[in-house]
Amino acid sequence: MNEKALLELWNQKRSQIITAQMAPTLVLIAVLVVSALGYFAEASDSAKVLAIGVAAATGILAVISQYAAIREAKALIADINKVDKPSALAKKIGESDVFLALTAIAIVALSLAIFGLVIWTVLA
Repeated sequence: MNEKALLELWNQKRSQIITAQMAPTLVLIAVLVVSALGYFAEASDSAKVLAIGVAAATGILAVISQYAAIREAKALIADINKVDKPSALAKKIGESDVFLALTAIAIVALSLAIFGLVIWTVLA
């Protein structure tokens, strides 16, 4: 692959990570609104469990999607680093391996923390 094709793939992977955050963000907004309005206090236990389950499912699927994009982006970095006479952008992307590792850790850590807050908010 040439550098241009690799850079286009890089941008696709970045877009996948961002797009994968949309569904969980919408679910979290719904949980926040319902919680702020106090509806969970009066909700049945089954409704609370459903809310937690939906948040968990969308969050887990998003993390899997984001992690897959990061894993593929790491392979892409290896290919970018093999390009002859890379541009400044390609060189900078080629140095992004540590950033991708930190992103993967942050995605998992923040997802777990937010899920803990969802459970606390729904059950409180």
